[in-house]
Amino acid sequence: MKIYFACSITGGRAYEAVYQSITRALLEAGFEVPTAHLALSGVVNEEKIIQPQEVYARDVAWMRSSDALIAEVSVPSHGVGYEIGFALSLGKPVLCLYEQGRAVSKMITGNPDPNLTIRPYQDREGAANSALEFASSLRPSL
Repeated sequence: MKIYFACSITGGRAYEAVYQSITRALLEAGFEVPTAHLALSGVVNEEKIIQPQEVYARDVAWMRSSDALIAEVSVPSHGVGYEIGFALSLGKPVLCLYEQGRAVSKMITGNPDPNLTIRPYQDREGAANSALEFASSLRPSL
């Protein structure tokens, strides 16, 4: 099962450790995460050398081929907001995670789409556990 992970890159990396916990947990549980590299330190410099059109084409292809999207939304990001809306327009299940107490855009919190789930977390482990619970609930029964 493929999970697209969305997080802030140019908007700020204050939650990088959370991004890493989420992607690590998903990968260790056997999920494919094509965007796991976005959680790594140094990704800002790596992404700078790629042309915007290439990033768009790559990320849209990954979203189309993914089963769901998990976004960490504690840091405002134009790209993450776009990815959330795009995934929802494709009918994909979306989980938005944010640190308890952080303000989150009302365009996310007010969205009534039944495929959108929004959950606060207390710490890195809580974020990773919520991501795993969400992704695991989407796995087909064997």
